[in-house]
Amino acid sequence: MTMLDAAQHATTGALGWGVIGFGWVARDYAVPGLLGAGGRLVAVADPDAGARRHARTLGAEAHADADRLLADPAVQAVYVATPNHLHRAAVERAAAAGKPVLCEKPMAASLAEAEAMAATIRATGIRYGTAFDQRHHPAHAAIRAAIAAGAIGRVTAIRIAYACWVDAGWASDNWRADASRAGGGALIDLAPHGLDLVDYLLGEPVEEIAALTQQRVQRYAVDDGAMLVGRTASGVLVQLHVAYNCPEGLPRRQLEVLGTTGQLLAERTMGQAPGGKVWCIDGRLGLRTPLPVPEAEASPFLRQMDAFARWLRGEAQPDAFSLARDLHTMRLVERAYAAAGERRCR
Repeated sequence: MTMLDAAQHATTGALGWGVIGFGWVARDYAVPGLLGAGGRLVAVADPDAGARRHARTLGAEAHADADRLLADPAVQAVYVATPNHLHRAAVERAAAAGKPVLCEKPMAASLAEAEAMAATIRATGIRYGTAFDQRHHPAHAAIRAAIAAGAIGRVTAIRIAYACWVDAGWASDNWRADASRAGGGALIDLAPHGLDLVDYLLGEPVEEIAALTQQRVQRYAVDDGAMLVGRTASGVLVQLHVAYNCPEGLPRRQLEVLGTTGQLLAERTMGQAPGGKVWCIDGRLGLRTPLPVPEAEASPFLRQMDAFARWLRGEAQPDAFSLARDLHTMRLVERAYAAAGERRCR
């Protein structure tokens, strides 16, 4: 038996997944994560013939449309990884079929679509979560625990840089550069991760927000960079820099949490893969010591898929996934674009 066979079949009663949209995030990260967490890949729906062929090599049924996937009783949960503008239709069809859904961020290409999705989710009573993998990164879990233990005193500010290089030719179909499908550019794609991560680390969301966007480098009609500033209800200041115009070789993924007695600094943890380094810096002497990270090499996607399965079984905290929290993040994105004078996230 191969490792894939073992992952698919070793766990009795393992959660059977259907995947709608089989692009690189689903193929390279989410599916290995759900298999590693003991789940079964039952079916995939994607209009691309190459994607369907690849799904069959994993032992999954492959369909051009989601209807047959959603009608399959072996599909017990659905992961939606389509372009943003297709999230609403996929989630609503899954909800009509009574299937729990884990949907890639952002919830939708616009706040209006996210609100409509939420109404359907509430009406059908399905379990729903948005796939914010950064709250499942082992390094970020260690940072959260350190904050709660008072390692840096009272938190005063969080700074996040989450940037990359996405030019017009980045993919054969770069829908992230198409406002009608993505809902915007770097801001709607990358900032939701940071906003949700702040909520996870502090246990409270950003409430006030402002932003500026830029279209400075890449030749497409969406923002290729944005700077957001915000504040939580308790007064923690938040700064997010997100970009599609930052060369990959630069230090472009960094998380800093500042407190009254020290600082937590995470380098190269923002992203789909495990790893990176976390330092605790003493506020009096400036001494830097490594912060221990349990399960440091565990995939954020594996941890996310495992958390969703446990949540469905009632083995996780009730707020491990939260529709209300995800809608709040979408409203922050809407307000950020409005503050920047943009109208792509309507």
